[in-house]
Amino acid sequence: MAAPQSYFDDSHQLIRDSVRRFVEREILPHIDEWEEAEEFPRELYRKAGAAGILGIGYPEQYGGSHEGDVFAKVAASEELMRCGSGGLVAGLGSLDIGLPPIVKWAKPAVRERVAPQVLAGEKIMALAVTEPSGGSDVANLKTRAVRDGDHYRISGSKTFITSGVRADYYTVAVRTGGEGFGGVSLVLVEKGTPGFSVGRKLKKMGWWASDTAELFFDDCKVPVENLIGVENAGFACIMANFQSERLSLAIMANMTAQLALEESLKWARERQAFGKPVGKFQVLKHRLAEMATQLEVSREFTYRQAAQMAAGRSVIKEISMAKNFATDIADRLTYDAVQIMGGMGYMRESLVERLYRDNRILSIGGGTREIMNEIIAKQMGL
Repeated sequence: MAAPQSYFDDSHQLIRDSVRRFVEREILPHIDEWEEAEEFPRELYRKAGAAGILGIGYPEQYGGSHEGDVFAKVAASEELMRCGSGGLVAGLGSLDIGLPPIVKWAKPAVRERVAPQVLAGEKIMALAVTEPSGGSDVANLKTRAVRDGDHYRISGSKTFITSGVRADYYTVAVRTGGEGFGGVSLVLVEKGTPGFSVGRKLKKMGWWASDTAELFFDDCKVPVENLIGVENAGFACIMANFQSERLSLAIMANMTAQLALEESLKWARERQAFGKPVGKFQVLKHRLAEMATQLEVSREFTYRQAAQMAAGRSVIKEISMAKNFATDIADRLTYDAVQIMGGMGYMRESLVERLYRDNRILSIGGGTREIMNEIIAKQMGL
């Protein structure tokens, strides 16, 4: 279904067309092979950079375009999801959670060196916040950075880091001060820094095409120049970054649901049972109508929050609601799609089988469903 004109203009349609052609040319012919291999070629970053896809939403001075245009990013993200692999989209898009703190708060010399390389697809960027001791409890992270002259010495570990194996640059959350959110900072760590190592590539239920890693810091020495923002003020940067990440995850969930619905409709029209297409049976016809209704409501609510963000308004409560609602709907639609297609929906050759697996992470990553409810309740004064 065409997106509402009030949200997307002609320039956004051009972005859609360009990204759709990129997906059809560079990704779709290979995606099944890459899923089975559990990785995609590094060259795809360079191709996406050259096509201008990685730079959407970033300043022109670093090689970006459409800075501040939230719906340009939404349009591109939706078209990328049409490749049918949430893992590929997550891996290719890991710069969108790792790079914004660099662009907004890093020292000019660091910004000017790192951002152009990442937006060109020459270097890969990752965000490293989650730790083995606690994923959601960001304020109590344990990885410690101790000031030693003009360097920090970092010790600790991270886990579940998207693009963690192949990344060249990592935006890392560390503890530079006392306990709680007031002692957290962000620092840039580069691959190859002595004392920094990447652990095993983690095996996952879904998102097979993205690499996910453990990271280890053993007295890793990083220049103070690599501090992102103000020391001990990193928690606010992380929280600000989360709002855009939660919008992205809501978009991914809605597109996962969209693809599941499209596959279900195709099956309902083509599959014959008892002498007629299965879509002619009322029970299935009504289920598809309900699936379409739920998706439409979720998508519209997500777009509304994107519009509020584009207008510079705070949507801490509402974007948390949108993420929870979108992931709930994607849960239902991917489940229903597998059920509608029966045995074929359970086969690895079926797109809905992958959508079902990939979808499960969306209500966990970027803040769990339970954390979203805590945020919503807090914003309600509870």
